[in-house]
This record gives sequence, C-alpha cells and structure tokens, in this order.
Amino acid sequence: MNYQLAREEMVDVQIARRGIRDERVLEAFRTVPRHLFVPARDRDHAYADSPLPIGKGQTISQPYIVAYMTDLLNLQGDEIILEIGTGSGYQAAILGGLAAEVHTIERHDKLARAAQKRLSKLGYENIHVHQGDGTLGLLEFAPYAAVMVTAAAPAVPRPLLEQLQDGGKLIMPVGERFGQVMELWQRRGEEFTSKKLAPVAFVPLLGRHGWDTPRL
Repeated sequence: MNYQLAREEMVDVQIARRGIRDERVLEAFRTVPRHLFVPARDRDHAYADSPLPIGKGQTISQPYIVAYMTDLLNLQGDEIILEIGTGSGYQAAILGGLAAEVHTIERHDKLARAAQKRLSKLGYENIHVHQGDGTLGLLEFAPYAAVMVTAAAPAVPRPLLEQLQDGGKLIMPVGERFGQVMELWQRRGEEFTSKKLAPVAFVPLLGRHGWDTPRL
C-alpha cells in the first residue's frame, strides 16, 4: 500500500473538503504517519474515514475528528499543551508538530509505554507521555495554553479548567456514555465560558473526575 498517497487523499478528501483550512494543521496531517499508530493488522485501514481499535478498549479517532479538535485550538507554535488520553500517540504527534511542548496522560500503563516508545522512535522530542489519572490533569507543568481531552465525561473535570492559563482553551466531549456533544471552553481570569459544538461519540473518560473506574 502507498501510505503517502493514502495520507494525501485522507487530507484532501476527509479533512480539507470538510472545512479545515489552516495550512499548518493540514501539513501536520500530511506529515504524521498514521499507519504507524495503529496495530499492524489494521495498517491498510489506517487512513480510512473511521476510528480504529488500538487495544484496552481504546480507539484512535477518525482523522476528521482529530483535525476538527486540533483546528479549534488555533495553535500558533509556542504553546504548552496538555492532552488527556494518549492512546497510541497519534493525536499527541499532531499536536507536537503544532505546539512547542505536549504533555499527554494515559491511564493504561501498557498503552503509555508503547506510545512513548513509538513517539521517541519517530523523533518527537517535545512530547512527554505520563501514566496516571488524566482527570486530575498535570499540575507540575501547568498552566497550559490548551487542554485536549480525547475521551468523554459527564462534565468537564474542574482540575483541567483550573490548569488553563488565562485565555487558554479546553476542548472535550461531554455527555452520556454513548453519546456526547463536543464542548469548547475558554478561561478569562477566574471565569470560564463555553459553547456546545457537534454531536460525537467517544470512549468514556475514567478517573476521579470522570466515570467511575471499573473494579477489578
């Protein structure tokens, strides 16, 4: 399979034609080898217009959704970003090409270790993978210019809002387990504004400020 050709077609047909115009965002999607972020058995489907399973009940999101969430952050290149839900590391790689530094948190230790190894091998030195409860954020490196949450919760975790810098944005799906609405939040001093965007369906965000973690 010609992955470069498939990637170009993905950008042209799935992303640009649906309204994403920021050339920096489009170039990031042309550059990151999405097929290396999915299981080997699914590589021929890596550039399809759909999410794919990556193990541990997690998925790599549909390319357009990744682009949609990224575009709404309006990144300029000098930001420190927090991502919640590393998964395979694909979204982090996209953000890493658009911002100065990315900290990303993954609950599953095996996925976190695999993502860090993959990102390091591909040369993403500005992306740092952490294992833990993403609903708590990562106070050590706060404040953040943007927070992206790639799993859904009943409400936006308060710690994530509090770790935004003034003017910073947070994007995440909010709602029930099997259907949510994408929400975009922004901090103005001690106040937070929000707006509801498109209906979506994401895996649940587990943790202290998300859905309950299943008992073993």
